[in-house]
Amino acid sequence: MFFSLQFIFSWRNFLVFIIWTGFLIFLVIRLIFCFSGQDLFLFDLVITFNNFIVKLPVSKTLSYYWNFGSFLGIILMFQLLTGVFLTFFFTNHFTFAFDSIQYIINEVSLGWFFRLCHFNGARFLFLLIYLHFFKALFIGGYRLFWVWLVGLFLFLLFMAESFLGYVLVWSQMSFWAAVVITSLLSVVPYFGYNLIYWLWGGFSVRGATLKFFFVLHFLLPWFSIILIIIHLVFLHRTGSSSKIICHVGIDKINFFPYYWYKDFLNLLGFLIFRLFWGMLIYLLRQTHLIVLSILFLNGTFYLLMLFYALFLIKF
Repeated sequence: MFFSLQFIFSWRNFLVFIIWTGFLIFLVIRLIFCFSGQDLFLFDLVITFNNFIVKLPVSKTLSYYWNFGSFLGIILMFQLLTGVFLTFFFTNHFTFAFDSIQYIINEVSLGWFFRLCHFNGARFLFLLIYLHFFKALFIGGYRLFWVWLVGLFLFLLFMAESFLGYVLVWSQMSFWAAVVITSLLSVVPYFGYNLIYWLWGGFSVRGATLKFFFVLHFLLPWFSIILIIIHLVFLHRTGSSSKIICHVGIDKINFFPYYWYKDFLNLLGFLIFRLFWGMLIYLLRQTHLIVLSILFLNGTFYLLMLFYALFLIKF
């Protein structure tokens, strides 16, 4: 099944989406430069990259609290990767959606691993978002108005994205969650019920609702990449906050190599954690301790998230 014809066609679609994503990112960067009165050629792109994440002046007082942003980028890329693999075998028909989830977990090679990583990765994403927000509130990063505003839009976008993914399971709780959450739009004056019927695709939550939510759940993360680029552009124009609440150049160093090394530690720790985690769960599943493996999966996930938070607080 892993090398089936369906998988090959899905890989082709995956490459098409990657190409389109790269084109959209390049288009956004070009529009930003055109808006600022500059033209963008290959040489200018190299200079921009050099000024953006190599010679960028950054305060030397930044601790591991400032790693939340880069860690969020790593988790988001991981969510995109696992989500694309899950779409290879997910069926957005209301009759087979729940069965396709069970098929992914029980029949597809490593499907259980990708599904649980995607499921728990969303929780980890929101934990880091909250820590990222608390750090900005404590340090005063909200004074960077445009950075803060785009960050709020990203937070709302991720909330909507997580809700859409929860509905896609199409279990009883997912179905009634869709009914309850979308019904909150009824408080909107004049247009509330029209908005609800538009989201539902009818007068109740049905198969059309599931298809619409699946399309949104797949497309919104690619739109979030564009917002993240805008978030970073505003951040690097104004400069990041710091422990001493300083935006002048007296305490600045280049972003490379010190902060590249700190961000690399994020990636390395995350990959080691995933490898160790996956190997333990695989061994438990090989011994047919499926329930124990799921409990261990969730337990170790939250325990390691707690250790990571304590590590950041210490440093």
